[in-house]
Amino acid sequence: MHQIHHYLNGSIVQGRSGRFAPVYNPATGEQSAQVDLASADETREAVRVAHDAFAGWSKVTPLKRSRILFKFKALVEAHADELARLIASEHGKVFSDAKGEVTRGLEVVEFACGIPHLQKGEHSMNVGTGVDSYSMMQPLGVCAGISPFNFPAMVPMWMFPIALACGNTFVMKPSEKDPSTSNRLAELLQEAGLPDGVFNVVNGDKESVDVLLTDERVQAVSFVGSTPIAEYIYATASAHGKRVQALGGAKNHMVIMPDADLDQAVGALMGAAYGSAGERCMAISVAVPVGEETASRLREKLVAELGKLRVGPGLVDGPDNDMGPLITREHLEKVKGYIQAGADEGAELVVDGRDASIEGDGFFLGGSLFDHVTPGMRIHREEIFGPVLAIARAASFDDAVKMINDHEFGNGTAIFTRDGDAARQYCEQIQVGMVGVNVPIPVPMAFHSFGGWKRSLFGPLHMHGPDGVRFNTRMKTITQRWPSGIREETNHFTMPTH
Repeated sequence: MHQIHHYLNGSIVQGRSGRFAPVYNPATGEQSAQVDLASADETREAVRVAHDAFAGWSKVTPLKRSRILFKFKALVEAHADELARLIASEHGKVFSDAKGEVTRGLEVVEFACGIPHLQKGEHSMNVGTGVDSYSMMQPLGVCAGISPFNFPAMVPMWMFPIALACGNTFVMKPSEKDPSTSNRLAELLQEAGLPDGVFNVVNGDKESVDVLLTDERVQAVSFVGSTPIAEYIYATASAHGKRVQALGGAKNHMVIMPDADLDQAVGALMGAAYGSAGERCMAISVAVPVGEETASRLREKLVAELGKLRVGPGLVDGPDNDMGPLITREHLEKVKGYIQAGADEGAELVVDGRDASIEGDGFFLGGSLFDHVTPGMRIHREEIFGPVLAIARAASFDDAVKMINDHEFGNGTAIFTRDGDAARQYCEQIQVGMVGVNVPIPVPMAFHSFGGWKRSLFGPLHMHGPDGVRFNTRMKTITQRWPSGIREETNHFTMPTH
């Protein structure tokens, strides 16, 4: 059976802990590989390697670091199909979606290539008589990334390119459910000319994570995952003096106003709710039609579209399926449990994805649709992370806004309308970090920053974009004065003011 190892100091390194985790092909249900799980000592060794490499890498000029990232970008583009097949085989998403994930990750690499400009400080002459002041944005040291299973290429590429561009070294801890992509990216970085030890991959579980959160040599931790784990990551790493950006869970709503282009809204909802089997932190999982007529028409059109949904393996000859399997059998059973919970709590199960007929023994589930969902129900309160869409009807615009603002999560949301005033009010009033207007999944481009509000984000800085550069650097401000040859006759014991 294929064995997946760690990547340390420029080469693949076999684990020594004697602990392993299975890796499955979700489309067949069969185990395809076994991944090493690092011990605490092995994780500390990865940190040591990165720490030793920092002294040299931090002195490499931003222009040279940028040129290595340009080469890495070209290599990822050349190997995009290979990476997409790797993602599809371990995660299960369809090939086109996997390739789109690689593209979105590459956008952050492109942004990071501009580091000679992005890492510039500021300068002011004559802040006082003969006194100048300027700032430097300097690297932190060893940074760590802990990424989820649902984006094995994109989320790591949200983290490490900017960290490396800023002069930091990096330890990546990918999900043990689909770990191969991170190792392949490490090989491409080395091929691009990245020095040994600057980027390392350690596969593991909580034992590895806890080392990254507590080792004094790690300066910053980036995380994407569920809210309970994000809160733990933030609390633990912060208590050990690290800066943290921990992105947590979501329950993303789409408001459909009575004047919306309903066909456009339904098309957007199908992709946003059921794409990647709903395993996206930015998936729309609640549709909020305003008014009973809007709700009835929306439901009718969604049921018709669900009848056309193609569910099957992510890698097929011919046209892609619309939706692949879930990541593991355990997660499949968890999502089925949410469907049953929704029905038990009184929501109307309009389409039951458990009834879908899908060939093979993979972790497949059809698309499910609930109606008459209310805020107190579990399927509205909790993140399901599966192909389940809830219709939660609102009597008015204000009721829709209140429903969303009352929710504990504030990651992403959207409104579909032709009314500019309604859209403007929504953008201003909604307590959510990322908002789409007639855009179902409002993930910002790489030169803007990604992050939610409330219990969807722990830490003050968002990911990639300008916040990504701020997170991965420390600012130092210098105030300088050079002797003019005129000796002052008195000492100054007061606070300088000019």
